[in-house]
Amino acid sequence: MPFSVPGLADDLTPDLLDRWNKEIDRQFRTLEPDLGSRYFTLEPDDPAAERVAVTWFGNPAEPEFCFDAATARALSDWGVRGRRALHNEYCEYAVISAVDTEGRMRPKRVQVTTELPEYYLMLAEHAPARLREILTETLGTEPRWQELYGPAVTDPQTLAPAQRRVAFARHLTGHGQHRDLIDAGVPADPAGSLNAVNALFMAHPINGLDDLIYIVMFGAKPYARRNSAGGFEPAGRDQIFRQQPGLEALSCRHADPAAALAAADAAFHGRTVSFADPLGMYIQQFTSEVFLFEGGPVPDPWIRLGRGRQGLVQRLEFGPPDDAPHFLDEITVVEGDAEEPLTGGYQVVRQVQVGPVVALGAPAPVPPGDFVVLPDSPGPIRCRDASVCTDTVGPLKDAFEAETLLPSGPVGSRPRGGR
Repeated sequence: MPFSVPGLADDLTPDLLDRWNKEIDRQFRTLEPDLGSRYFTLEPDDPAAERVAVTWFGNPAEPEFCFDAATARALSDWGVRGRRALHNEYCEYAVISAVDTEGRMRPKRVQVTTELPEYYLMLAEHAPARLREILTETLGTEPRWQELYGPAVTDPQTLAPAQRRVAFARHLTGHGQHRDLIDAGVPADPAGSLNAVNALFMAHPINGLDDLIYIVMFGAKPYARRNSAGGFEPAGRDQIFRQQPGLEALSCRHADPAAALAAADAAFHGRTVSFADPLGMYIQQFTSEVFLFEGGPVPDPWIRLGRGRQGLVQRLEFGPPDDAPHFLDEITVVEGDAEEPLTGGYQVVRQVQVGPVVALGAPAPVPPGDFVVLPDSPGPIRCRDASVCTDTVGPLKDAFEAETLLPSGPVGSRPRGGR
């Protein structure tokens, strides 16, 4: 089944829509030799397949399990450095700041995006004019070609399609772990500022289409363990993520266990799993009620959902618009008995649930030979011991503390050890 445009957000020509579907199929075919299963398909046969939203919270989990919530908030809100290192839950954000009447730079609003970078890479490669139209609608102003393809490109039509893909990736998406872009010398972190100052689409290397397909395919098997009666029961999270070396850390994020375990539960009951049309990452829920302005609800115009039709939105802008005299930190976050000013994006995405929509076939008996029987886990996975804590989050925290301190002092203590 051909997929529609993510979020049904844009009108594309049949040729561009076909190219988007070829990109989806290419990513699937790359993963199929290792992860293929009769319980996962890109083309569900059951017309009565049930559409189910698989959701998780958008705030980065890794810095919190490595350290604590205060560290997670400080590092995640550390501009583009925090975003590129930590925003790996298929949800990225940027804080737009402005100068107030007293000359102070203050946070104005938060931009949140779940848009897949491969969609924009496809447009950049094959339809530069359409790409610029879409970004103009998002930004409210037309970007220059140099902002999209690099300072040397004044007209992308002078480049071959493959050259446009590389130039756009180098400037705005990074290589995203795509082999052709790595081979072309595209770095992990893009050089341009347009998608750093703004959150136009995701750019973290593991927030891509390939990663989304991977984690659902990985989960879409009837994982099981033997019960005391000699039958089968669903395998647990730790069993599933311990079946191969190096997978344990995936179980500690919000996104990967939510997606994989939902697929595994469906497969255990004999249900086929696919992505519902249109394939994409969506903002499924925003709990705006925890935010107050002057003692009442935040004004409706300060909550702007977009880049998708109802139920399929991929973008949230939260906070006062440019023409309002107010600022983000005039909003109060109220959770239980705690109240504090809203100062960054981390507090916002803690209230945002994101995820894809999947299509589940009807339940059916699972042949005994189909069960993937896993051994019992020797104990719970210790997320705090994951290598990401010492290899990524710890060094980021050290760099943060070298440049700035929280008002209350340094962020939490560093864990010992790691894989």
